[in-house]
Parts: sequence; C-alpha cells; structure tokens
Amino acid sequence: MTLSQNHPLMDGRTANSPLISAYRGQKPSRRPVWFMRQAGRSLPEYRKLREGTEMLESCLRPEMASEITLQPVRRHDVDAGIFFSDIVIPLKLAGIDVDIVPGVGPVLGTPVRTAADVRALPKLDDAALDPIREAVAMTVEQLGNTPLIGFAGAPFTVAAYMVEGRPSRDHMGPRTMMHAQPGAWEELANWAADASGAFLRAQIEAGASAGQLFDSWAGSLSLGDYTNFVAPASARALDHVRDTGVPLVHFGTGTSELLGAMRDVGVDVMGVDYRLPLDEANRRLGGNIPLQGNIDPALLTAPWEVLEAHVREVLAAGDTALSHVANLGHGVPPETNPEILTRVVELIHSIPVAGR
Repeated sequence: MTLSQNHPLMDGRTANSPLISAYRGQKPSRRPVWFMRQAGRSLPEYRKLREGTEMLESCLRPEMASEITLQPVRRHDVDAGIFFSDIVIPLKLAGIDVDIVPGVGPVLGTPVRTAADVRALPKLDDAALDPIREAVAMTVEQLGNTPLIGFAGAPFTVAAYMVEGRPSRDHMGPRTMMHAQPGAWEELANWAADASGAFLRAQIEAGASAGQLFDSWAGSLSLGDYTNFVAPASARALDHVRDTGVPLVHFGTGTSELLGAMRDVGVDVMGVDYRLPLDEANRRLGGNIPLQGNIDPALLTAPWEVLEAHVREVLAAGDTALSHVANLGHGVPPETNPEILTRVVELIHSIPVAGR
C-alpha cells in the first residue's frame, strides 16, 4: 500500500466508516447511502456559490470545489462526499481545448478522429493536478470520519467525447473507430486511461478513501465490443491506483448486459443503474461482490408513499448481495427537491442493517 500514514484510511478516520465497511463486504454500523451528482445542481447553496463562474473553472478553484463537495454532506447526512469535478478536467489540465457548454455538455475545439490526431495529443503533466490535490486535502480535513470518494471517467466515455467532439446519442464515432481504425482507437483509449488514472490517483493520494470509475456511455456497446475494445483500457486506468489499496467501484448506465465484464476489469464494488433489480444483478455477478445502487431518480418527484415503497424494495433487493451501499441508479436530477433527498437518507438510516 502506498498511502501516507496520515491518510484517512491509514490513521483510522474512515477505515471503519459505514461506507468503507460495506465496500469491503462487511456489515456496516448503519446502511450507507450517498448520491451520484449530490454535489451541485439540485442545491440552492450550490447555485448561489457558482453564480458567474463557469463549470470547469469552478472545478479548478480548490476552495470552491471543496465547498461544493461538502454542501450535500452537511445538508443530507450522507455517508460519503463525492469529489466535485468533471470527467473532462484531465483533458483541460493537459491543455486540450474543451469546455462545458450549458445545456449541451463537454465540447472540444478539435475532435480526435485519426491516428495523427491521437499522436498529437499532449501529455498530462503531474504538476497540473496540484489544484485537484489541494481541493481534496481541504475537503478531507473538513469531512473528519466521513470518507471522500474520488472519481474519474472511464476511458470509453472520455474517448467518446473526444471523438464526437460533443455529447452524442449513439456514440457512432467511437464505435466506428474501434473497427475502422483499431490501432488509433487503442492509442486513444490508452491515452484516456492514463489521464483518468492519473486524475484518480491524485485524488486518492491527497485523501480520498475510495475511487469510482464512471462509464456513462458504455451502455451503447455490445458485450463483444466492450470486452475487446474497452475493458483493457478500463483495467489500465485502474492500474494507476491498485497499489493504494482503496476500494474501487465501477459504474455505468445501460450496462446490465456488461456487468460481469465490468467487474472483471478488477474492482471491489459494482454500481448498478436503475434498469436492473439488485437481486438480479447479484445473481448475474455470482453473489460475491458488494453492490451499489439503484433507486430510480425518476421517483424522486413521485408521491412520498410511492418513493418510500421503492426505496424499501431497493434495500431488500440489495440485502441479497454480500453488502450494499444505497445510491441512485444514476445522478440526482437538477429539479430534485433537496428536502426529499434528506428524507430518503433518514429513511435508509432508520432501517436496520440486515443480519446485525
């Protein structure tokens, strides 16, 4: 293990927290819960803080990124902070022309579509990640016994943005490139893997107690394409942090048919989106890996009795797994009432851990 002795996992602050216990397949002291995209969007305090600041700039101001990460932990009593950043931050820090366009998403000045384009990509310098390290260190100091989760975009999702130059419905560009230019695709996927891996490592070394790899667009792939063209790069991204010993989580959307292959890149926990019940996910995965998920975000605006019944159903299905961390099956929608999220956390915490 390469973590420093004052890292929260090493000095005892987070090692026995509900989240880390569940991530390691143990019985936690209470049911752990956090929400993807809990930092930002739905919180009025986030919108006020972000006024006049562009998205990527807010990610690279350590004080602001730290405060945004902490806001939902204070408000909701969730069992983890998720570092506030964006999967294209490593591209930005490498010097690539990329921006988050409101209402659109990540947009690149010049898409990457040929072997020559890939070879012209700049290398991410380790010192460029210092604002990330600073923000994480500030956040961890404030979180105390609550763990921080570091995150990075999986190579396919990052590379998909790079090839298309912007968000896409079907990711036809990267899917075509895999077969039409397999050598160029492999080089691009490896570049993205190394950038995401370095980004994740900076967060973990600075104090994050776990790491999650997000593959937002892997659901557009067949199992064969995922296994042949994507899984090796995802494994390579995680290779950057395996020696740290922190629990590693893998999550994708629309990936019910890919769960086994996503686990096999080498992770400790599988995130499951809202499309597949957790007991079925557990069956498909063989019953020997902790699961995370998978409350349907669409139900956050349903009548409380409908949402409560759904949450209880998710927890019951999660209890079939080795251990379970409650979460949404995707991110918090921007229109979500924060008071509902707080109420969901209170409900989850009120239900005893199965077998305790």
